[in-house]
Amino acid sequence: MKVTMFAKEYPPYIYGGAGVHLRYLSQELSKIMDVEIRCFGDQDITGNPKVRGFKSLGLRSKTDPKFNAVYDTMTTNLSMVADGIDSDVVHTHTWYGHYAGFLAKKLYNLPFVATCHSLEPLRPWKEDQLGRGYHLSAWIEKLGIEGADKIVAVSRMMKDDILKYYNIPEERITVIHNGIDLKKWKNTTLSDSLKKECAIKDDYILFVGRPTPQKGMEYLIDAADRIDPNIQIVFGAVGADTKEYEDRMREKIKTKKNINWINKFLKEEDFIQLYSCAKVFVCPSIYEPFGIINLEAMACKTPVVATATGGIKEVVVNGETGILVEPANTKHLADAINKLLKDKAMLKKFGDNGRARVEKYFSWEYIASQTKKMYEGLL
Repeated sequence: MKVTMFAKEYPPYIYGGAGVHLRYLSQELSKIMDVEIRCFGDQDITGNPKVRGFKSLGLRSKTDPKFNAVYDTMTTNLSMVADGIDSDVVHTHTWYGHYAGFLAKKLYNLPFVATCHSLEPLRPWKEDQLGRGYHLSAWIEKLGIEGADKIVAVSRMMKDDILKYYNIPEERITVIHNGIDLKKWKNTTLSDSLKKECAIKDDYILFVGRPTPQKGMEYLIDAADRIDPNIQIVFGAVGADTKEYEDRMREKIKTKKNINWINKFLKEEDFIQLYSCAKVFVCPSIYEPFGIINLEAMACKTPVVATATGGIKEVVVNGETGILVEPANTKHLADAINKLLKDKAMLKKFGDNGRARVEKYFSWEYIASQTKKMYEGLL
């Protein structure tokens, strides 16, 4: 059996959780079937998985430059499909690949699977990024989801949202969670070189994620004045959707002496070190269909303070692996962080519990087997 996957992100160009998901899912699937990745970029990797990067056709709007991002997505999708496909099934990830999946189904009569890592109707702030092109991205998502033979939701919350916003029968949706590479993501030490390079202090809490409104960075920034001033707040945040939002966040932190924003792409090994040695990992998202960052923290035995929104509630267990708080509530966020920082026994307990939970429920081997079984049901 062979699958061709269409997506925007794949190593070395990964900016968010969907790219991380595809990387590990494809690697694990390649142990039990043939896998081809067609993505945005210049990759050219032979073997299994086979990886090919594609470029857009370079169409440019004569009226609004914000449309260009959507034009690039659509024409890259056309390029990915035009070469022909010799697989048994096609599988797309996010709206960035759904158009290619829809075309592959119609042109080559192939079963089409679409994984939803987020939904466009729940991200209205993207209109700042795409202008009215946002409505086109929403249409592409609708085309893909309603045209797919099977939809994968990365959480039960995502399944509920799909049913709310799209006209499809419930039996067409399968919930398959994100996973984590347990051999790679495990507790380790912070090297002196990384500590110096990134100006990391001995005691710090950590945020990792793209600087976008959905990640709730501003609430952690606003909470800084309520958090122990001896604790450094480290932001590993790159890959902004809009420069305007990132600039606004940079302006906010100018008066915060205890915030350290690492504004560069780090290697995965560096992030593992940062997660492992943080006192607490903080996820202040206002919208998070799953939140793979919380899995990464738990795998490294780091307790989590996160918002009780979306799929986060299926990952972080309140009072066992971390503390869940109300979204967009700066006081509650700071109080939860301070509570953990003051209790060393709780920090260790939550860290150990987090690792145990990840080992039990979120291995990529299990997720790949579920995915292959789903493919077989379509043939």
